[in-house]
Amino acid sequence: MAATAEAPIRQAERLDTAPARLESLDVFRGLTMLLLISHGFGIRDAFRDNASMAWLADQFEHAAWAGCTLWDLIQPAFTFIVGVAIPLASAIRLCKGATHAQLFKHVLWRAAALLVLSNVLSNWNTTQPLRMQFINVLCQIAFSYVLVFSILRLPFKAQAVTALGLMALHHALFYLFPAPGGVFAQTGNVGQQLDYAILGYNHSGFYTTLNFLGNAITVLFGAWTGLLLQNEAEHGKRLRILAGCSAACFALGLALAPMIPMVKRLWLGSFTFFSAGWVLAAFAACYWLIEVKQAKGWTFPAAVVGVNCIFIYSFSQVLHGWLARGIGNFTGKFAFLGPVGAIPYNLTIMAVMWGMCYWLYQRKIFFKL
Repeated sequence: MAATAEAPIRQAERLDTAPARLESLDVFRGLTMLLLISHGFGIRDAFRDNASMAWLADQFEHAAWAGCTLWDLIQPAFTFIVGVAIPLASAIRLCKGATHAQLFKHVLWRAAALLVLSNVLSNWNTTQPLRMQFINVLCQIAFSYVLVFSILRLPFKAQAVTALGLMALHHALFYLFPAPGGVFAQTGNVGQQLDYAILGYNHSGFYTTLNFLGNAITVLFGAWTGLLLQNEAEHGKRLRILAGCSAACFALGLALAPMIPMVKRLWLGSFTFFSAGWVLAAFAACYWLIEVKQAKGWTFPAAVVGVNCIFIYSFSQVLHGWLARGIGNFTGKFAFLGPVGAIPYNLTIMAVMWGMCYWLYQRKIFFKL
């Protein structure tokens, strides 16, 4: 989150060569995607009825409302990664001769492509009439991407002030247009009011389009991290800054929680900071292992997925059920093992999906937007 006092795009103009690809970012992206496509590694299904292991099963399910589980951290991790990549990718394009106008056109094109892809994927397997939605992670990234890219054109102090303003606006909307059941109620909150007014319906699971304001702050935290990694600072200094920011985020998130519920489906301040604390800590660990200690022997499986995240995400959204049924027919879903058979069953599905990424990786086929 910490950065210099200059916007990353301005700093990139002074780079003589494009920055090298950050291997730890690819690995962290791959680990995040592996967790996403794992469907909980079967742990959720294996232990949900086991009283002594229910706490573990709960980590692979979204919190019903208030609270935060491991599963709730997947989207913050992925959106943080998008943020880290923004200044790094901008530097590469500027070094290749792109102008600011061309960069912005590219950002708008990517955002539009993400919105289209998100709605294609969300409507692919439905038997209901086609319906526009903006709550899918790709839509949330699309809105946040344009917003954060614009913020990054400002001096750093102005970026911080703008971020505080966005967060204040997000919270103020809930207080100005409270739900009948309370400011942050599951139903009737301002996010649902806006979705119903614009789209004519409310999304299932109490998710709202308005979440993109909180999500944008997470993307901005990632962008500031990307800027930090562009600076000519030693690894130790970078890690100390990341660790300090992680601790500060934990403290802020927990301090806000008694006043503002820690709810992923609303993505308000308490969840934004608390989830960022975990994500920063996890990314710092990857960075320390890979960039500092050069411990790379374990990274290949994650890197293979990390460089083809659009493909594996799309496949998981559209064809996971088809693949799971086929593997289930040939393995019997490992039912002879009892409830724990869900674990090898899900690991087998995951292995096949990883194999598809490996096949693409060998042939240097990478799906990008």
